[in-house]
Amino acid sequence: MTDRVAGKVAIVTGASRGVGRADAEVLSREGATVIMTDINAEAGEQAAAEIGGNARFVKQDVSDEAGWQVLIDTVEKGYGRLDILVNNAAILQLADVKSETLEGWRRVQAINTESVFLAIKYALPLMEKSGGGSIINMSSSSALVGMPHFAAYTASKAAVRGLTQSVAVQCHKAGNKVRCNTIHPDGIATPMVMEIAEQRPIMDPAKAEVAASYTCTAEDVAQTVLFLASDESRNINGAAITLDNSATITPPYL
Repeated sequence: MTDRVAGKVAIVTGASRGVGRADAEVLSREGATVIMTDINAEAGEQAAAEIGGNARFVKQDVSDEAGWQVLIDTVEKGYGRLDILVNNAAILQLADVKSETLEGWRRVQAINTESVFLAIKYALPLMEKSGGGSIINMSSSSALVGMPHFAAYTASKAAVRGLTQSVAVQCHKAGNKVRCNTIHPDGIATPMVMEIAEQRPIMDPAKAEVAASYTCTAEDVAQTVLFLASDESRNINGAAITLDNSATITPPYL
């Protein structure tokens, strides 16, 4: 442990498994107190217990406004500060624009986009009172390129990118020392992605090996989260950091 975020208090959403859990593990290992949230209480409690240290679990539906108010109030009363906010919770829904339903569209936007708005809205005042901090929003390479099989998801992640830019500029102009950035992975080997892949293959098997060369691991994402959460990245604000091994700047089939 090198204590790169020692003394900092962090919230990580969607932390019961996959990228969120990896984020919580790395931040805790590097000295932060981590409040892990997820709608899956059983898996979340187990994850926090296995991480140990200063990791604690709180059940949360990230799309619920009142829940965000309660969570931030709890953090302020319990720890007196908030330095790191990782908006990781999301759902991945397989449907193109013709097959997607309005109900499905709204569900994805509520969990993937509205939750980020609510998190920042209620966390930002506490981060300002804490003397600054880092907001890290998980977006996707799909916010930067077209992915027709995930119409609602790609729209939600593009919205997260736009909101992040607005918040970054607002914080800079306010001089509150809060930074806001997005991370844009391509494929990640996580349970959620594997579950979608099992629903319906969307890729020519011949291209699977090529696609695999552009994927990353949850640990790769977590190390980037750690950098953005630490003071090492104090001059990075409003950035879109891609973890895609160049997939979004050149067609992978070339």
